[in-house]
Amino acid sequence: MSRSAGPVLYARDPVVRWLVPSLTGLAYAERARSKREFGDDVPVVLLTGQHGTGRSAVLEALARHYHRRLPLAHVRIAPAGTPGEPRDARPVPAGGPEAARAADLVEIMEQLVCAFAALGRFPVLQPGLFAVSGWHAGDAEERDAVCARHARLLIACGLRTGDERQVARAWAAQVEADIAAHAGTTGDATSAADGAREAPAADAADEADSLPVTRAILRQLETLRPLGPARQWYERRRVPSGAAADPRDALVELGRRFHRGGDYRRAAEHDLMAALLQEVAAAYSGVRRWNREPWPLILLDEAHTAAGRRFLELLLDHRAAPGRPVRDRITLVATRLGEVPEEEAPHAVRRGLDDLLPPAGGPGRGHTAHVWRRTGHDPSAGLLVVPLTPLGRDDVLAMLDRASPRLLHPHLASALHALTGGHPLAATVLCDAVVHAAGEDRTVTPKDLLDLRTASGRPVTQVLLEHLLPDRRRRERLVVLCLARDHRAAEALAEDLGLDGPEQLPVNAAARYLVERRWQHPVPPEQPLVAHALLQTVLVHEARRSLPAGGAPHSWHEIHRFLHLHHVRRADTGEADALRHSLAAGDAAQVVDMLADEFGAEEAEQSVEHWLRCLRRCAGAPTPPPGSASDGGTPWTDQRVEIALGEHAARYTHLDEAGRGINRLLHALWYLSEPYADAAIDPDAELLCQAVGDELGFLSRRHPTWYAALGRGARDWPPAARRKQPLPVPGSEGS
Repeated sequence: MSRSAGPVLYARDPVVRWLVPSLTGLAYAERARSKREFGDDVPVVLLTGQHGTGRSAVLEALARHYHRRLPLAHVRIAPAGTPGEPRDARPVPAGGPEAARAADLVEIMEQLVCAFAALGRFPVLQPGLFAVSGWHAGDAEERDAVCARHARLLIACGLRTGDERQVARAWAAQVEADIAAHAGTTGDATSAADGAREAPAADAADEADSLPVTRAILRQLETLRPLGPARQWYERRRVPSGAAADPRDALVELGRRFHRGGDYRRAAEHDLMAALLQEVAAAYSGVRRWNREPWPLILLDEAHTAAGRRFLELLLDHRAAPGRPVRDRITLVATRLGEVPEEEAPHAVRRGLDDLLPPAGGPGRGHTAHVWRRTGHDPSAGLLVVPLTPLGRDDVLAMLDRASPRLLHPHLASALHALTGGHPLAATVLCDAVVHAAGEDRTVTPKDLLDLRTASGRPVTQVLLEHLLPDRRRRERLVVLCLARDHRAAEALAEDLGLDGPEQLPVNAAARYLVERRWQHPVPPEQPLVAHALLQTVLVHEARRSLPAGGAPHSWHEIHRFLHLHHVRRADTGEADALRHSLAAGDAAQVVDMLADEFGAEEAEQSVEHWLRCLRRCAGAPTPPPGSASDGGTPWTDQRVEIALGEHAARYTHLDEAGRGINRLLHALWYLSEPYADAAIDPDAELLCQAVGDELGFLSRRHPTWYAALGRGARDWPPAARRKQPLPVPGSEGS
């Protein structure tokens, strides 16, 4: 048995160890054959999920295990113009399974030709790709990028040998010389004039620049291989049967139609996909078929991009066509960021990971039918959508097994799972940090998780956010803007911090970025900027860690002081948010005084429901940075549990009995708002859940009119706190 090295995949076995082997006919973890469970009609597998759910990791694992066992293309699609994603992407090297890069449909197909070169020289597809990938005359940068791609195709198809850069330079020189030699000739001038008669005026000038380049490219390619078969093939695709032959060059017309856009481009793209499928299928019609050699495997990462969606659409269209002439068995596993809307793929088959597993005792007759079976001729019927669901608690425990149990809290796996929601990337980064800390003989408890450092010494929250929010500018802004209550407060904070840039509204740009990255759907302006719980938790913790200390400008305390004043001045918000920011700045005394004043007022303007909402809202405040102090006060230390249990009663003798009870209640609820304060694993949390009921019962007996509402709170809040559910307030459900 031979097993490729690489990171362990957790909870993804149904995809890599059964579904893909059943499509390819090759086992995943050993170099052995596996029964092909699908016939001549195979689904396109689309793995979906958020950032960090392991989509790319699954493809990388498949690339490692199937490298050199079948024709393999591993391509990562980057949107054209994405910073850090070069357009002149390199193909999959012969010595390793690294992903190639592509930015558009043509580049994807070029990468496939390079990866599948062992199947043949692609006499139809390669000339078609050259015909549609020219450049505008005089654009040196575009010429160099295209010629670099052409060089790779020439080398892959055995038409040139040598260093890629040298071949690209020589090819550019040959084509430029050909253009100069044929400048002003009758053939090119006539063709340009024909194009001008067919195209709108705006397109005519573009064609006048590109058509001579296309003709020169094809003339030079014809010196290396005959183009007659390709011309005949594309002409048969374009000219209806029985119609008179078209005297125009079919390859030049393919390029012209591609660059015209619209329906013309769509038809040209269909021709290119048909050529790809036909030439791959032809390679399996002889000896390969009799030897039952495995068909190619395409791993397409980031297929939610425009190029990825178009590639899938073309392939699904061809496979759905009634009586299709080519029945390919190419296995395609693609990934998509986010979900697939029902209206986008109405006939797709959707399966959970557990649905992919064969029944006990191995797959039986008809097992594949319950996994996927085409139900019609709609293209989306050829799609098998598999969401990559979060990891389970047992998966997290398995990730922690590398560390000594002696140094780990017995419920650390449960705490980590609750904190991350099973998010694979977050769980992996945190587990690695736990293992590193245990390796240095340090004990790790649930409340330590977000304060850990990686093996390289970097804070885990910083590392996580770099993965989850790659855009540095947006990430740094969200670290501070996440502290605001809603969009209006975030806008005021952005103005106070002097955030500026190319966008007019930094808050709108940040919110749009979260939607583009599929972290959330657009949220109403009255809601917090960040709706995703894990992302919000990590952002707030990173703000606590990274903002300046003390009363320095733009420090944690100054930001919360500003937001406190913002809510005090706003007429559309109550005092709950102002109190919350006071508590976040470490000023618990002010919050207790305000709550006690309202509680003891003889003619309270606000109802008990308002008082409970204020208490619930402000008790969810994030804690100040440890050791920090504002206005020269005592450095803040986390003594919430001790205060809630009455261990520092001597500090609060200036308060009456009700005030001291409110103080204990506030600190109990503040501690219970932490993600690690789970009564099932934290004895302190269980004690405080009981204390919440006791204190509310105590207060209910000391107020002349709030007895019933506070009594219901004493009964309902402790179990809600134990379940980590919103604390119910009478008359304001859902608030």
